[in-house]
Amino acid sequence: MNFSSKLLENAVNEFAKLPGVGQKTALRLVLHLLKQEKDEVSHFGNSIIKLRQEIKHCSVCHNISDQELCEICLSKKRENEVICVVEDTRDVMAVENTGQYFGVYHVLGGLISPMDGIGPSDLYIDSLVQRVATTPVKEVILALSATMEGDTTLFYLYKRLKDFQIPITTIARGIAFGGELEYADEITLGRSIVTRVPYHSSII
Repeated sequence: MNFSSKLLENAVNEFAKLPGVGQKTALRLVLHLLKQEKDEVSHFGNSIIKLRQEIKHCSVCHNISDQELCEICLSKKRENEVICVVEDTRDVMAVENTGQYFGVYHVLGGLISPMDGIGPSDLYIDSLVQRVATTPVKEVILALSATMEGDTTLFYLYKRLKDFQIPITTIARGIAFGGELEYADEITLGRSIVTRVPYHSSII
């Protein structure tokens, strides 16, 4: 792609680094910004810079937050004894959008994937085990994507948590194998949470 401006080229190259954004889409986005008022573009740029500099992760559940503890962990309306374990913040948002879950979360920060060099120590698994060991917990829901990496992580978590003598459940497989949680429609995901099953029965 030939550019008439090095500034334009640099901006397009940066946008093209975003997931799912190719050169043509990046060019459309940059040209759109050039049509906006300078103040609007400055606000856009500053919001991204502020996001990166000031964003925090909840010290309890590791969800993205504006403060030390996220709003979900702070809410007195949530069932703190029920923990839903998810891969990342996108899955928290997907589950919240169902309106069918009222407990709290634990964000792993990824899935175990030996092919990608991601092991248990790279995820927030130890803090989950510590959380279960030190706070009253009635149930742990393993809500991970129905992929090979998701199933590997599910099995590892089950082995780490089974000795605590608490119910460990997994969402019902209304979501097809290979499906990412964030892409499931709200009705299917909500039904999968409501009809969750004991994890040990799913591996027998």
